[in-house]
Amino acid sequence: MKKIILTLALLLSLNSYTQNQQNKKSNDSITALDEVIIKSNTILGNKFVAKNRTGAAYYLSIDDLAKFNYTDINRALNKISGINFYEEDGFGLRPNISIRGTSPERSSKIAVMEDGVLISPAPYSASSAYYFPSIARMQAVEVLKGSSQIQYGPYTTGGAINFVSTEIPESFKGKISTSFGSFNTGQAHLTLGDSFKNFGYMIEYLNFNSDGFKSLGNDLNTGFDINEITSKIKFKTSEKVKVQQSAELKFHSYDEISNETYLGLTEKDFEKNPFLRYPGSEKDKMDAEHTQFLLTHELNFNERFKITTNAYHNGFKRNWYKLDDVVFEGNSQKISKVISNSQNYAGHISILKGLSDSENALKVKANNREYVSKGVQTKIDYHWYGDNNSFNDLEIGLRVHYDEEDRFQWEDKYSITNGSMSLNSYGEKGSQGNRISSANSFASYIMYKYKIKGFTVSPGLRYESITLARDDFGKNNPLRNINDLSSRENKVSVFIPGIGVNYTINNKFSIFGGIHKGYSPPGSSIGQKAEESLNLELGSRFSINKINAEIIAYQNDYSNLLGNDLAATGGFGELDPFNAGKALVNGLEILLTSDFVENKNISVPFSFSYTLTNAKFLTDFGSTQDIWGEVSNGDRIPYIPQHQLNSNIGIKTNKFEINFNGNYNGKFSTIADSSIEIPSYFIFDISFKYKVRPGITYTSKIINLFDENYAVSRAPAGLRPGHPFGIYAGFEYLF
Repeated sequence: MKKIILTLALLLSLNSYTQNQQNKKSNDSITALDEVIIKSNTILGNKFVAKNRTGAAYYLSIDDLAKFNYTDINRALNKISGINFYEEDGFGLRPNISIRGTSPERSSKIAVMEDGVLISPAPYSASSAYYFPSIARMQAVEVLKGSSQIQYGPYTTGGAINFVSTEIPESFKGKISTSFGSFNTGQAHLTLGDSFKNFGYMIEYLNFNSDGFKSLGNDLNTGFDINEITSKIKFKTSEKVKVQQSAELKFHSYDEISNETYLGLTEKDFEKNPFLRYPGSEKDKMDAEHTQFLLTHELNFNERFKITTNAYHNGFKRNWYKLDDVVFEGNSQKISKVISNSQNYAGHISILKGLSDSENALKVKANNREYVSKGVQTKIDYHWYGDNNSFNDLEIGLRVHYDEEDRFQWEDKYSITNGSMSLNSYGEKGSQGNRISSANSFASYIMYKYKIKGFTVSPGLRYESITLARDDFGKNNPLRNINDLSSRENKVSVFIPGIGVNYTINNKFSIFGGIHKGYSPPGSSIGQKAEESLNLELGSRFSINKINAEIIAYQNDYSNLLGNDLAATGGFGELDPFNAGKALVNGLEILLTSDFVENKNISVPFSFSYTLTNAKFLTDFGSTQDIWGEVSNGDRIPYIPQHQLNSNIGIKTNKFEINFNGNYNGKFSTIADSSIEIPSYFIFDISFKYKVRPGITYTSKIINLFDENYAVSRAPAGLRPGHPFGIYAGFEYLF
């Protein structure tokens, strides 16, 4: 059915989306402009604000995103310096993103937001982001690093990412776009909206699907099918009213079926065929649903005084039904251990490969979980001009938040015969996890900005008060009888200070720096310490001829680093943080942008980014479940590459546009002593657009042009490949 829909959309739409340049050339300079209050539900609003903050920031505009129309968030973000990541599935469905060396696993150590609201399923009680916003439906991505991001906790060490969804247009507009290509991968995207005197609306539909590029016996599907619907309605008062008000209601739904597994490959099998899937993963499937309700109220007393309030409710449920253990001659072992020590588990490996028939040999866990995240947050902004034409801005924020993760998991047993799995017995519900983890939090902050001539200073203070709890009903209590309940609670509160400065010497040169406290909440274990660090940065923005540059040096000094027991990194998946002691992360970020040729007929935009990250432990310890192995002072923190580089160059005329993108990801270790690594790789992508007529554009792109076979990770359980050569074409129609 999905292929029919895509085909019809292709025939009916001839689709194209020609984006008008959102930001003028002046917005890309460091020339001072009038201070403005940015749009609600954004944290930057445009490139000018990003390039003039007292801390490091980056704004991916709608034009930036449209160059390749990436559906993979990893590829979209790799042009931003200071962001580390490792891939997992090749399509970016479950990214592992780090900012300035924070732990990347499931993007759990950064504040991930959509429209200014925390979007992880349970950002306090279970921060691992098994749901992540789809980049294909965003009109901007905002990234904050350094002292400028303490407004957006609770994770303040590395940074924050805010995804800005499609906004309600000011007049009637619509878009239809489709693409189709390798591995039967298709995408259909439709938006429609309009605004009137006191009312506006927008509705959006996105489908993204693929058969997958991995091979599983009997030609079984290894891909996915994702459907999303977003709608917005907005009411506002008449312009004649003295105090302006508006209310916008947003609804978003997401459903996913993906035949994805935790089971990777041994070294030898990866060398033979990196796209192989073992028959033991035949039944692995993710079934997920996400909903969001967001009400945004704006109260504009005048051009200087504004109050924005968000009330939100996010719900997420998923059952990742996947192989967890394999049994050989009564010896049951985790798949991560079997794959990493294949020479010692030849019998187990033979079962995974379907070479040996065995009864009750495969334990498939139903990782069934439900999440709730809800709250109310208010931002008060007041700015004024003082003596000597100084600019003052006072911002106060408050948030009351609750989230929870409800685990109700079980394990079924399968036999394998002639390479095919068959169900042998059902497990008892709740026997592999029967608990509720929750968090109540109150957060507030105050930020003050003072600007006089070329000097800006921004001191700020954040406060977090968090109660983390866990109610465990036991693995033999499916009815959740409270008589067998085991509870624990951990309360923490913290002040998080920070200050940033910026000095614009002239229109072509400025320097900035800052210092702030980094913080990540602990788990619910009584007395467990939070993750804390002292973070410093110093940078410069300058222009030489036609080149705009940004160079930043930073250091994050951890007094207590927290690790997480995640199945995604080879642990038991209990999500219990553990103390890892002192650590030090420092690095260098370089960003160069230019337009070598710019006139009415042609432009040649260019960008180059480089990230150097040195991340090491300063403590000896043995990590929980051997997630990092035995750690010694001076060992590198796993999963964080030391070197990353991205370069992009394009040619754009009135009729066509072509873009070339090269990305280098340096090697990184998967355990602390660096004895096991993922090799470096370089991937080259290319995109092409041709304007058939105004509003109609042909689009195409090639992913991994040179068909590089490369490994992206050894987690969760074995080597995993990146996206192979893929070619995609489509049309976009804008009306």
